Amino acid sequence: MSELNDTPLAERLRPKTLDQYIGQEAIVGPDGPIRLSIKAGSLPSIIFWGPPGVGKTTLAQILADELDRPMFSLSAISSGVKDVRAVIEQASRKDLLSTKKPILFIGEIHRFSKSQQDSLLGAVEKGVVTLIGATTENPSFEVIPALLSRCQVYVLEGFGVDELERILQRALEQDEWLKEQNLKIEEKKALFQLSGGDGRKLLNTLELVAQSAIVDQKPITDDFVKRVVKQKMARYDKTGEQHYDIISAFIKSIRGSDPNASVYWLARMIEGGEDPMFIARRLLILASEDIGLANPTALVMANNCYQAVHSIGYPECRLVLSQTTVYLATSPKSNSTYKAINEAQAKVRETGDLSVPLPIRNAPTKLMKELGYGEDYKYAHSYGGNFVDHEFLPDEIKGAKFYEPADNAREKGVREFLKARWKKYFY
Repeated sequence: MSELNDTPLAERLRPKTLDQYIGQEAIVGPDGPIRLSIKAGSLPSIIFWGPPGVGKTTLAQILADELDRPMFSLSAISSGVKDVRAVIEQASRKDLLSTKKPILFIGEIHRFSKSQQDSLLGAVEKGVVTLIGATTENPSFEVIPALLSRCQVYVLEGFGVDELERILQRALEQDEWLKEQNLKIEEKKALFQLSGGDGRKLLNTLELVAQSAIVDQKPITDDFVKRVVKQKMARYDKTGEQHYDIISAFIKSIRGSDPNASVYWLARMIEGGEDPMFIARRLLILASEDIGLANPTALVMANNCYQAVHSIGYPECRLVLSQTTVYLATSPKSNSTYKAINEAQAKVRETGDLSVPLPIRNAPTKLMKELGYGEDYKYAHSYGGNFVDHEFLPDEIKGAKFYEPADNAREKGVREFLKARWKKYFY
């Protein structure tokens, strides 16, 4: 019986070709843009955006191999501008010796500062390298516009149950060490749940559980998986091990107005090395989604936190994050505006593009005025209290109500304000 390989299972099973690659059919399937690029022998600069463990790095390596291109790699976590320039210089020399344009792969590209990203621009513009960046964050916010405009963005999705099943079976059938263990897997639900759609996490968990199952001589069941993982995976892992569970606990603690639990989960993320900008973004979203009009200052506070964290970074930004976390946790809560936009969007999807009522249309030309655009519009400031009963919704949905003030001190005042003006809507 062979010994357990020091190389992690996920690395041993890393796909080498597109035919071995599992998932992302929309972009790597028979008519997908990646496969078509390979057939054409050309490749644009690319940003792969998706959660951890869905094959971003693997896909970049496959592209380099399939196109027979040299590939240079940088990690945004450990590389500075000097490193970027050194690699570009090396790639330039390589390019002179070969007709194959080098690929420059940058993992975690969202962690590159503006100056680091600026240092890439010239090489990408001149075609010295083809850039492939990987990010778990929305590139619209994290990649500078000049660089983003020169890249094709592809969204990679987390794995579903069918894909996780294929990854699991591939491991059991192809990995030499696992094949020799004769593992008895009676239940898979816990393995899939703990993976969170992350293929790498599934394989890491499988390898961990397999080692314990062999020692204990027990079959792999859901309870067995949960017990082993609880014992051996307690530490927070910013790359995906408990990433989504911890941030979920953090958000729900703030939403539940528990400052103690909120600061605890914040501390777990800080100690685990979580990107502080990720935490700040989540606080910014929460301030609007869960507090909203109950305390509009919460959004101002969260936005200031975001800017401060961006300016100062670790370790000092932990103080700003803590202050904002406690402030949001102890604020009154309301999701009334969140519900309002959800219901309004649902109505738009249901009713389509309804016409804007003529009285509130813009009328910049003579023809538009003759057609009645803007006619009968009542200017609110010309009436007492700066209000006049006017219909602003399309005829087909007039009277529709999307915003319902929540039961908190501030929105009770909003309700009275609206009730005095819009009695017909029963506020």
